[in-house]
Parts: sequence; structure tokens; C-alpha cells
Amino acid sequence: MSGAASEKGHGVLRTFVIALALVAGAMVSSVPAWAQFGQGTIQEVRIEGTQRIEPETVRSYMSVQPGDQFDSQAIDRSLKALFATNLFADVNLRRDGNALIVRISENPIINRIAFEGNRRITNEILTAEVQLKPRTVYTRTKIQNDVKRILDVYRRSGRFAATVEPKVIQREQNRVDLVFEIDEGTLTGIRRVNFVGNQKYSDGRLREVIQTKETRWWRFLTSDDSYDPDRLTFDRELLRKFYLSEGYADFRVVSSVAELTPDREGFVVTVTVDEGDKYKYGKVEVVSQLRDLDPESVRGLVAAVEGRDYNADQVETTITRLTDAIGNRGYAFVDVRPQITRDREKKEIGVTFEIQEGPRVFVERIDIVGNVRTLDKVVRREFQLVEGDAFNAAKLRRSRQRVRDLGYFKKVEMTNVPGATPDRTVVTVEVEEQSTGEIAFGAGFSTSNGVLGDVSLRERNLLGRGQDLRIGFSLSERSQEVDLSFTEPYFLDRNLSAGFDVFRIVRDLQDESSYDESITGISLRSGFQLSEHLRQTVRYTLRQDEIKSVPSTASRFIKELEGSSIASIVGTTLTYDRRDSRMDPTDGYYVTLATDLAGLGGDRHFLKPKLSAGYYFPISLPWVLSVRGEVGHIVSFDDEVRLTDRYFIGGDNCRGFRNSGVGPRDTGTKDALGGNTYYTATTELTFPLGLPQEFGLAGRVFGDACSLWNSDSKGDDVADKNSIRFATGIGLSWKSPLGPIRLDFAVPVLKEDSDRTENFRVSFGTRF
Repeated sequence: MSGAASEKGHGVLRTFVIALALVAGAMVSSVPAWAQFGQGTIQEVRIEGTQRIEPETVRSYMSVQPGDQFDSQAIDRSLKALFATNLFADVNLRRDGNALIVRISENPIINRIAFEGNRRITNEILTAEVQLKPRTVYTRTKIQNDVKRILDVYRRSGRFAATVEPKVIQREQNRVDLVFEIDEGTLTGIRRVNFVGNQKYSDGRLREVIQTKETRWWRFLTSDDSYDPDRLTFDRELLRKFYLSEGYADFRVVSSVAELTPDREGFVVTVTVDEGDKYKYGKVEVVSQLRDLDPESVRGLVAAVEGRDYNADQVETTITRLTDAIGNRGYAFVDVRPQITRDREKKEIGVTFEIQEGPRVFVERIDIVGNVRTLDKVVRREFQLVEGDAFNAAKLRRSRQRVRDLGYFKKVEMTNVPGATPDRTVVTVEVEEQSTGEIAFGAGFSTSNGVLGDVSLRERNLLGRGQDLRIGFSLSERSQEVDLSFTEPYFLDRNLSAGFDVFRIVRDLQDESSYDESITGISLRSGFQLSEHLRQTVRYTLRQDEIKSVPSTASRFIKELEGSSIASIVGTTLTYDRRDSRMDPTDGYYVTLATDLAGLGGDRHFLKPKLSAGYYFPISLPWVLSVRGEVGHIVSFDDEVRLTDRYFIGGDNCRGFRNSGVGPRDTGTKDALGGNTYYTATTELTFPLGLPQEFGLAGRVFGDACSLWNSDSKGDDVADKNSIRFATGIGLSWKSPLGPIRLDFAVPVLKEDSDRTENFRVSFGTRF
């Protein structure tokens, strides 16, 4: 071998030896320290560094004890067990002769937890959210988790720019004060909502559909303009339902993305949609697999009409109608399933409603959870299902809505799970209670009463029994009122409401009739549902009416009636209501018949029936045509009807005329004398103003007709004609952040010379 080759061979050998030495060194360095303790028996386990924790407590967590061998695996398990307790910031194990030394550094104990800088969210809410509590062990992991929890709370309230900095203040005896310094930042609003892929509907129209709104100054009383991921998910469902109701059966939301702006003060939401094609109804059929049920007998309940635009809401409505109607015929187990056939070429969707017998499942049990204050029976009595009934999904949905309508709960969820046997199911109702106590301060203005204000205290769920107790005070330029009312919605545990009212009312009627009126009384009432839409109410009222402060210039008829009288009145009201909403109806009708009979005691004797009705027809939402009317008559069993019992027309019930501006009047003093017979009729068209729906603005055109006549005050100086009065006009409604505002401008077209007219009428009010 040459010298060069020999030298090369030695170089390779040296490289191999060095590499082997490095590997061996690495292996030695990777061996745990306690693995180098060697062999032998542990004679003693000595604990060092403890302050609050007893040494025996530390030994109890370890896998090795005196008498055991120095086993590296057992020592490793002991180390991990000690760290897993979260009691120690550091643990060190070493060998001293035959003793195992355990040197620990205890985690400090939290003395106090404080929050600084939080103005929007209270200490109580944040304290309930964090896991760390006073007198618990401090760890960095728990602090990091609590910081994340606090940030989540702020993000749920729309503040994504919030920051949290934990500060630890050392105290004696290894204790610490923990302070979360919070910078809440500004409210992270929605800068802009964009839509991509929409061809049939504009961005503005789709913004009206979703609940998320762009930040604007007038939305200071709502949180819909703050970013909420859950609300954005809900918006996807709202868009889907909207398009399906308009016939776009292939619609889907491709994506919904919220991007935080660089200044972290707002989000830009971009929703990408695929509208698809618009479909019409193809063939619509009803087939039945139930014995003795003719499909044609329920055909009229189908809302879908062949040839019209497809509407998924109509399909769901039809299912509910059929389920309810067939269930009322004695079929306990009904399953209505829509079979959809789609013709993409003709753009038609055929729907066949198959009525078949559903699975024989009975309600085994109804469990109610989450109600801390409200009694179980308050929830159960709203159910249209009870234990032992045949399970019905439609009744379960209606029961959930009835419980929600109570207003006692923030959240109501109902689920059903299999019971003890295959033919049994358990219904679970999960509720989350909310505050039902109210203190309301009101302010407003109306042409009738001028500036007004009121304050009321109310508890809608008294003692968790569902009882309603209210006391209210109202004061305006022309009237004062105080009332106390109590209602038990289920008297004697029956579907029968009962309650009472105590009231005192003082009105200034000098402008209309030259007198002041005061009414003091008590009323007992009871109501019950005869059917889902028919309700009966009965009442008894004992009241004292007084006519006072009559000037010398007043009508002689009013002077004759000055003084007080007592009325004992039994009344009843029968209401059939099929409106889709009592507050803001757009479809349906109602009929109400109210009758008062006075004479069971007191010094007034009369019969006073009144009939009112209304019909609402959606021309093309939000265009709504309504027709309303009312007629009343009073018959006295005495010589004449007292002034306070007569009817007065004008103002809100006959626009274009002042309060008490229509009807019998003293031609000399111009005092309104009231009448015994009247009618009012209104035709009104409500329409949008072309502004975003969220503005809450709507216009209307209307025509009001009315008449009042047949006064018991007779004479040549009394104008008493039954001629028709008619006024037409326009109006504006605004659902403002401060409450509803109504403006009306009316021009009387038909009137009498004795009538008192007005062209402009305004009213607004709110409660806080």
C-alpha cells in the first residue's frame, strides 16, 4: 500500500472514530439524569422546598417509596405524576447516597382576582367565565386559557379589538394577586356587506333579508351591526329560506366570509351565492294511505297551486295544515311527506303530499331542564302533548312556540329521544331563563293628549308561577291615570285566565265638551280559549263616574248631567282572530263582539253592544290592503243615556276630524254631546317607500268614513244628523329606535257644518 493510500485509510478511520464518539455522547446526554443514579435500594425519600403542602402529600403522588430499587422508569413516572398535579412550578430529583432527594418549588396560591378597564362587561360576568378562583393554585396554562375565555366574551359582544394582559403581583407566603388588564377597544362593527353571484335580487334587497346589518349611526339601540359568527350562520339560512320562498329551488350559499379590516375596527362580509333557476309548481297532488280518508276532502288545505311560483314555505304550511286537520279527525298517527319531482327542462317542481300512518310512538315522559325559578307546571300547561299521548311532531312545534311566546325564557329547545321501549319517546325541554321584571319609563306626544309620560312596574312571572302583576302611572297634559292589575293565566290549574284591575282616571275634556271627567273603579275579568282562534272574555266592573268643573258657559245639557253616578257592569267579549300578527298584521282577519250590560246595582241601566271586524290582504308584500269597520249602539233602560256612557267619534278612529269632532253638538256652545249609535269604516293601503326595510319606514293612503247620531240630548239647539262623514289622506309610519311614530294628513271630503275638523295628526311614544 502506498503512503498516500495509507494516509487516506487512517483519515477514514479517524472520521469513523469521531462519528462514533459523537453518537455515543449524544446517547449519553439523552439518558435522563435519574437513569444515571446507578443500582441500589432507596433507603429514604426526602422532600425539600415545601411550604403549604405536607411532605407526605408529595410522597403520595410518587410511584417510588423507601425500599424500592432506583428504577429509572418508576422515577420517570413519579416526576410526571408530580407535574400533573399542577401544584408545582418545578420538580428536581437527585440521589444522595441511598436517599432520593425531591426538590420542589410550589406554584403560588391566588389571593385575589381583579379586572381593570372593563366598562362594557361587568365583573360578575367575567368572574363567572374564568376558571381561576381565589384560593386555587396559580398556573400559567390556566391563565392563558382564562385570557382566551375573556377574549371570547368580548368577541361575542362584537369587540374583536379587545386585548387582555394578565399581571401577577407577588404577596407574602407564596401568594399572588392576579389582575387582568383589559383594553376593550372599539365595537367591531360591520363596515360593509357584499354579495357575489346575485343576479335576480340587488345587494340592497338581500341586505334586508339577513339579520346582520352594516354599521350606521341610527343603530345605536341594536347589536345587529356588530360581527357575530353565529348570526352570520343564521343569515345563510335566512337567505336560503328567502330564495326558496321565491321559487329558486337550486339556490345555495357558496361561501360566507368575514374579513377584519387592517385597523381591526370593522369587518367586511362577503357572501357568495348561486341563485340557480326559478321554478313553478308542476302537478300538485294529495294521496292517502289511510283507510276511510278521502284525499279530496283535505285538498282545499293545500297552499301550493299548479302553475304558480314554487314556494317552500307553502309546502311546510300545507304539511302543518294536513297534519292538524287529519289529527282532529281521530287519526292519532299521521305522517305527511312531500314527494318532490323536479323537471329541470320545464323548470317545474311537482309535489305529491303522501298521507300515511306514522310510527306508533307514544310520549313516555316530558323532562324540563334549565328552569331554576319558573315552576315546571308553567311550562307543561303550554304543551299540546302530555305523557301517554300519541307523539305528534306538529304539536311539538306548536308547543315550543307557545313556550317561547311566554316571554320568560331566553332560549327554548325541544328534542325527543327513544324511550324505554321502541314505541316510547322522551321529550326533553331545555330552557334558559331571562329577567321578567320590568321597570318602564315612557314619553311621547299625541294630538289627543299632548305631551305624555308614564312609569310602570311589572313582574310577568311572579314567584315563577306565570302570574302577571303591574302597577302603572300615566300623566299627560289632559289626562292622569293610575292602575293596578293582576292576572293569573291558569286559574285553578285550568286554561282559564282570571284577574282584576283597580284604576283611577282623570280627563280634561274642556275643549271638546266643557267638563272634566274622573273615573274610579275596579274590574274583575276572566278569559278562556274556546278554540285555537276563538276566545271568550267575561268581566264585571264597578265604577264611579263624575262630571265636574263645568263652567257657566257650558251647554245646558252638560250642566244637567253634572255630578257623579255609579255603574255596575257585566261585560263579555268574543273574539275570532286569524291574523298572522296582532301587532303588525299582513294577512288574515278578525271579528270581535263586545257587550256590556249595566243594571245589577248602581244607578245606570243600559245595554251596549259593539261589533268590530277587519281584513288584511297582502297584495304583494310589503304592500298590504286592509279594511276595518266598527258599529255600536247603546240602549238605556232609564230616561236617557248618561253622557259618560255615550259614544264619541273623531281623532284616531276617524281621521280628518278632531277628538269628539263628529256627532251631536250644541250649536250654541259647540260642546260635543255624544251619541247612542255610530259606525266607522277604514280602507287603508300600506306600501314601502323604496328605502331599505331596516329603516322601518312605510307609507299609507287611507279613507275613513264614520257617523254618530241619536243623542238623548234633544232640542232645536242640537245638531244631530246621521249623515256620512268621509276623509281621505296619506300617512307615514316609522318604527324608530325611540318607538313607533305615526304621521297622518287627512282632508275631510264629506262633513257637516257643526263638525270640528283637523288635517294633521301625530303620535309617538316609547318605553325604556
